[in-house]
Order: sequence, then C-alpha cells, then structure tokens
Amino acid sequence: MRSFKEIKHDYRFTRDDEKRLASMLPLIEENAQEIMSTVNLWIMGTAGAARFFTEETRERHVFEMQKSWLLALFSGDYQNKYFETLVRIGSAHVKRNVDVHYMSRVANIVKNSCVGLIKKNVDDRDELIDKVISLGKIVDITLDIITMAYIEEELRTYSPVYKVKSAMITFAERFSQATNLLLVLALIGLTVGVGWLFIQDVMHLVSGDVERGIISALGSMLLLWLMIELMSTEIAHLKGGKFHTSVFVGVALVTMIRETMIATLKHERPEAIYYLIAAILVIGFVYWIVTRAEERHP
Repeated sequence: MRSFKEIKHDYRFTRDDEKRLASMLPLIEENAQEIMSTVNLWIMGTAGAARFFTEETRERHVFEMQKSWLLALFSGDYQNKYFETLVRIGSAHVKRNVDVHYMSRVANIVKNSCVGLIKKNVDDRDELIDKVISLGKIVDITLDIITMAYIEEELRTYSPVYKVKSAMITFAERFSQATNLLLVLALIGLTVGVGWLFIQDVMHLVSGDVERGIISALGSMLLLWLMIELMSTEIAHLKGGKFHTSVFVGVALVTMIRETMIATLKHERPEAIYYLIAAILVIGFVYWIVTRAEERHP
C-alpha cells in the first residue's frame, strides 16, 4: 500500500484543507444525527442489512462507529493514526463479508449530506467552493485508503502467495520500527553525552581557563543544538514526515567547525588548519546543495 503522505500529495491535500475541515466540525457535530440517520435509513433498506445486523448490539455498535468516522473526517488531524484507523476499517469489512460497494455508497451519502449543510450555512461563494473541494478531497482520500486496505485484506485471505509476501512485509516493517526505536534511544544517549561535554566545557570557564572554555563550550553548544535537530527530525519521520538529509550534513559541518576552533586554540600546524578549512568549505557547499534540493521538494 502507498504511504499516507504520498496519497495526500497526489490529492494535493494541504494544511489549508485541514484548517477548512476543522472549521466545519462544529456544524457537522450539530447535524451529525441527521446525517447518520440518512445513512442508516439507506443501510437498513439494503438486502444485506437484515443478514448482517443479526444482533441489536452489533447494529448499535456499527452506527456509533460510523458516527465516529464522520466526526474524524472533520478533525483536522490527518496523521498516521488516522491512516491506520482507515486501514483497520477496510480490513474489518472483509472479515465481515461486507461488499466494498456499500462503503462507496455510504461515503457518497455522507459527502452529499455535508455539501448540502455547507451550502445552507456558508454565504460567501469562494469560501463555499473551497470548503466543498476540501470535503471532496478528504472523502476521496478516505475511500481510497479503505478500498486499498479492503483489496489487500482480500488478497491476504485468499492468496497463499500474497500471504507469504504480506508476512515478509510485516516482518520488515516491524524490524524497521525496532531499528527506529534503537536509533531514537541512541540519539537520546548521544544527546546526553553531548550535554555532559557542554557542562565540562563550561566548567573550564569556572576554573579560570576562559579562552579554552568559551571556544570549547561554543563548539559543544553547536553539537548539542544539532543533536536536538536530529531528534526532532527522527520524531517527525516516525510521524510520517519527510526525512531531512541536510541535518546529517549539518552535523558533519558543525563537527569540522568545532575541530577547527579547537585546533586553533591548541596552535596546531597551519597545514592541519588549512585542511580543516578546506573540509568546511566542501561540506558547506554540499550542505547548501542539499538544503536547496529539500526546499524545491518539500
């Protein structure tokens, strides 16, 4: 299955769309019962409803889940958790032998009902168009993900080859998650180590070695700042954000700057300092290229 980030990008689903949908939540909450009544009326009129809703508790549970899904459409929070919820919905429908056609029809009813509400409550034409477009995007994205999950679950259920492939992918994903956890723990340990190094450098100031203390503390502070950036980048990546290579190039750049500062303080040979300066220029040029590329492809 394609990543949630890729799907949102294909639909051109932006932060502005998220804000518009979140602004409509109070209106949808106020009229949620009316919308769900329309959905439920259609469901109960289908041939498969009597067969599926054999128990009153199941009927009530399904209708409550549908209402939760409706409100989640306008939550404004569309991260990996939302994506995983939709995947579970698609898988659950396969296990309950609910045809994918019913999900498409429910999404269509919800979309039409919400568009009608928006038209009644929004007077400005441009705002109305923007909100209807944003609503169309999130409904289509939602249905797209649920349908993909439905198809994958069907393949997993009925195809032995796909079962093996799915098991391998699941193992690889879990291994990747475990590796990411180890990386986060390693970053935490390194950040603590750099913090201790910064404290030691500050202690040189207290002991009277002002020149060494200031330069070393400045270098350690730069390293500490970069470690914090690395942590933030990894956390954003785990949440589904883009991985920024420039942060790692920045680590190398700051490390070389720190080495140059220390070498100057120790009065190293000029040749060694020249090599360090040349390395800084090369890494700085690479950093500039990488950041430019990331700005062009956010």
